[in-house]
Parts: sequence; C-alpha cells; structure tokens
Amino acid sequence: MPVAVAAPHPAAVDAARTVAEAGGNALDAALAAAAALTVAYPNQCSTGGDLVAIVRPAGSPARAVLSIGAAAAAVDVTALRATGDRMPSGGPQTVTVPGVVAGWAAVAALGARLPLADLLAPARALAAGGVAVSAGLRRAVSAGLDRIRADPGLRALLLDGDGDPVDTLVQPALAATFDELAADWRSFYTGSLGRRLADGLNAFGSPLAAADLAAHRAEVTDPLEAVIGGVTWRVAPPPVQGATFLAVAGSPRLLADAYRARQARDTLLGDPLTGPIDVDGLLLRRPLPHSATTEGTGAKPGGDTVAVTAADDAGNAITLIQSVFASFGSGLLDPGTGIVLHNRGSSFSLDPAHPGRLRPGARPPHTLCPAIATAGDTVLAVGCQGGRSQPWILAQVADAVHAPDLSAVVARPRWVIGAAEIDRPVPTLLLEPGTPDAERLSTIADGLGLTTEITAGPHDDAGHVQVARLSGATLTAAADPRADGAGIVVA
Repeated sequence: MPVAVAAPHPAAVDAARTVAEAGGNALDAALAAAAALTVAYPNQCSTGGDLVAIVRPAGSPARAVLSIGAAAAAVDVTALRATGDRMPSGGPQTVTVPGVVAGWAAVAALGARLPLADLLAPARALAAGGVAVSAGLRRAVSAGLDRIRADPGLRALLLDGDGDPVDTLVQPALAATFDELAADWRSFYTGSLGRRLADGLNAFGSPLAAADLAAHRAEVTDPLEAVIGGVTWRVAPPPVQGATFLAVAGSPRLLADAYRARQARDTLLGDPLTGPIDVDGLLLRRPLPHSATTEGTGAKPGGDTVAVTAADDAGNAITLIQSVFASFGSGLLDPGTGIVLHNRGSSFSLDPAHPGRLRPGARPPHTLCPAIATAGDTVLAVGCQGGRSQPWILAQVADAVHAPDLSAVVARPRWVIGAAEIDRPVPTLLLEPGTPDAERLSTIADGLGLTTEITAGPHDDAGHVQVARLSGATLTAAADPRADGAGIVVA
C-alpha cells in the first residue's frame, strides 16, 4: 500500500518504510516511526513520556487520542506549595504517569493492519544494535551536559568513560523493555514491567506507584473542529492546546492574536476530567479575564517533542506527537528499564484557583498540538516540535493544505513568541532571518511589549514541522530541515 510519511530522524523514516513495505498502512508506518524515535531521540521522546494523536481512519470520522498521564494519587500538593509558588522544572516530582505505550495501542486499535509487536521490532533492533547520535541529539547533549552528568542513567547512556559524548547509543535495557512490550504492551501498566518501573520511580523519590500506572487509560474522543477559509481543521481538545491553534489559524492579525491566545491558554487550560474548562475563552470568543497571565511553567521545552505524520492511498491519515517535555524530560533515566522519564508535571499550576492546578489524579495542561485538515479530496496531516509555540508555528504552515511544494512551506523562515520557554529573560518575538514581514511584525511586537530578536539562522525553537498529504490520488510528504529526518513516499 502506498504510504507517505514524514519523521524527524532517518531511523524513524527507515522503520516506517520497513512496515509499509511489509503491508502496513499509514497508522502502522507512523507507529513504527514513533517507536524508533523513542530510541534515537531520548532528548525528545521516550516510552516514559506522553502521546497525543489525531487519527483519520479511511471512511470513518477523525478521532483524538489523548494518552496523557496523571499526577500520582499520593502527590503532596501542600509540600510542593511550601517550596515555592511554581512547580519544579525537573526531578522526580515532575514525573506523571507515562502515556506513550497506551497511546500506541489506542492508535493501533483505530485501524493498523500489523501486530503491534511487528511495529515495535525496528525500535527494538535499534536499541539492541545501536543507533548513531544525530546532529540534533548532539546539540541537545552539548546543551544539557550538567543535567546528564547529574543522573547516573543518562550519564551511562550518553557519555563515555572519560565524560565525553558518545557517537552511538546502545540501550540493552531498553531493548529488553521492548521485548516485554511486544509480548504484551499492558505489562507497562499492570505487569512486571510496570512494577519495576514503579520501583525505579520510588527510588528517585517520585510518589508514583504501581497503582497509578494501572489506573491509566488512553482517552479516545472527538476532536475539536472548525472550518477556516474553506478548510476543516481537527485538533485535540483540552487538556491539549488544540483550541489555541483554532483561535489563531487563518488570522490576518496572527502575531497579536497569538499573544492573546497565549494569555488565554496559560490562564484557562486544564483537565476537563477534573473540572470545567472554558473552551470558548481558549478560542478567543470571549474577553480574557482580568487575571490573564503569560507565566507558563518556566521550563524550557527545548527538544521536547517529535511529530510523525502519515497518509496512505486508502485515505488513512495520522498526526502523532510524543514528548518528554523538556530536553531529556525530568533528567532521570531508570536504569532497570532504560526509560527516560518525562517532566510533564512541571506544567501544573500551584495556584489553587487555576484550572490546571496540581491535584491527585489530574492531567497537566499539555503543549502537544497535532492537527489534520481536510478540503475536498485533500487530507493533510501536520504536526511539529515547538513546545508552547506549536499553535502559531502550525498557523504559519497552514497553507500546506493546497501548497504545490510542501518542502518549501516547512523550510521557509518563521517566528515564535515566548519567554523562559525559548530561553529569553523577557517576553520576546524571535524571528528567523528572512521571516516575511519582519519589520511590520517587529512594530506589532513593540506595541505588545515584546522585545524583538533575530536569530543567526534557522533555529530549533521555530519548531520541526512534519507534513504528509493525500490530494486526489497523489501522496506527498515533507520533513522540516531544522531536524534530522525526511519525508518519503513508499510505493
């Protein structure tokens, strides 16, 4: 079956090609690529992170898969508030239940053709045999040396005996974890693998227990939907920031609306399973409350995320995003399982009035923002790395639905806004060289109280966009040149 797939690392592209050539469809290809990325990109994703996807099975309505882990039942909120007014940016208190593995199973159940064990096989082979350190991972290791040296698991994986970065990642413990997942993915949550992981978490000082893992379920639900400029967009609902993308997509005042949408998200986003969420407010359909904030978490999610997109000639399409949030997540690798643990819990608010406040069993506000667009006989799967900037990154490539050259769309210069999350001390408009309308954007930024800065060249903070498209009978794909991957069509 012809499949178009885009992924940010060559090992992931190869994994997708392998399963597509074995008869897999777009969902199979995306899952194989996603699993391979947890081996090749420990700075960006892991079986110890979360997953959000938009899946459009051929002939069926699109579905949102939210496999977002919750805080521990035994989390001590009072103790955390006593240490400060914000969650820590890393460490054991920021680890929530990892959702990636349950997310893979939920996506597969929506229409994958091959057994999950076959889809995990390329990742298992990479973990056992080794995968070369890519340019992107090398940059992340260089930037994160202090965190890596502080954790025995990360240090053993990424540095040699002299403390220098390795050239090849070999991960036998992770390969053994994949063997267990291939036999029964539920072992991660209710079996011996989950119990060992819980023991490792407890040794780090995390309040997560085996019972927290066993309680996890991937949520499969209706996506949020909006028609913008004749294109129907479908995105993930809260606690994901899909509504923030819908609020800005197609806006002629994109920068100003992105600034307002950022305030709305930081003020209003939380877990609808634990309390009401003002979706109209997130969509900018009502004025912002006087208490609107742009504080965020203070954690820089550099290298936080991978996006995989795929479409096939039967009409299946998927955007799958998985993440450890900050680069190398919590800064903890469990040696017994080889799993890097995310720090998604750092996104909780410690304000008792905030909808995204830390509570036992609550899911944190989430940055992952997969999207699928349809227009006539065209379906586009698009997603990106980029932390809290994902909505306005995607808005700048939304014309990919009809663009003749997908590669040109994802390569052109972009802008983002942020503060701590883009390593800037004050709210900043960050422009890549050659960004369209840069002078006008700078003027608008000045009126919003934003500092303007132009980067030296293409920049990771501008996101890594992946796109796959079926238009009529034609499949195309493109991968962002800021990452290490490729877009391919497997005939």
